[in-house]
Amino acid sequence: MSDAAKKKTGKGELRETIVIIVQALLIALVFRTFAFEPFSIPTASMQSNLMIGDYILASKYSYGYSRYSLPYSEVPWNGRIMGNAPQRGDIAVIRPVPQSENYVKRVIGLPGDQIQMIDGRLTINGEAVPREEVGNTVDRDSSGVDIPVIEYRETLPNGVSYVTQEISDNAQFDNTGVYTVPPGHYFMMGDNRDRSLDSRSLSAVGYVPFENFVGKAEWRFFSITDNIPPWQIWRWPGNVRFDRMFTSVYQ
Repeated sequence: MSDAAKKKTGKGELRETIVIIVQALLIALVFRTFAFEPFSIPTASMQSNLMIGDYILASKYSYGYSRYSLPYSEVPWNGRIMGNAPQRGDIAVIRPVPQSENYVKRVIGLPGDQIQMIDGRLTINGEAVPREEVGNTVDRDSSGVDIPVIEYRETLPNGVSYVTQEISDNAQFDNTGVYTVPPGHYFMMGDNRDRSLDSRSLSAVGYVPFENFVGKAEWRFFSITDNIPPWQIWRWPGNVRFDRMFTSVYQ
């Protein structure tokens, strides 16, 4: 084969490689925008249901699409299309209005609900949500400090049940006024009740508009201790939590 032919063949192979890479990136972008997007859990606010170092997949189609569902939320588009309303007890990825980062919290209050905390007990529309003590354990917070906690199983009015954590029943946000959820908004809380910045802080999170929902958390696909970067494969032995991988976030 002549040098000119080899050069022409080399250019063709390079062009094909570039086309394949571009196609793969476009497929990944479409998948992330319209199907599922991965998120990491960097804080203790949802422990022990979602632990620091868990990696989850959130479905975009569950709640439909808004500009917050897109890779770049600066797109000049208001509203939501093809949206199914969040249900009480859903774990959702949200973008609180005052914040520039995504949060992962549980849907507690629906539009029109009245939410209040009384001595650490969640009340919805004047009725205390049933909770059953599970036991005492030790939990590691976002700073790596081990703290004794009490675990409770809480059951919402629609039957959704999950485990919460409390350091005590008289911590910040354990006694609040009544929050009345505005139309088109939702009240979000972390399962780690005394270490979660959520809708109980109206200035930091507050009521979350439906438009600001990014997706519904569905599965854990990876989990590693101490927020170790997953690309540090040499640290996987002894640190990867295999029992949490490929499991539903609602288990």
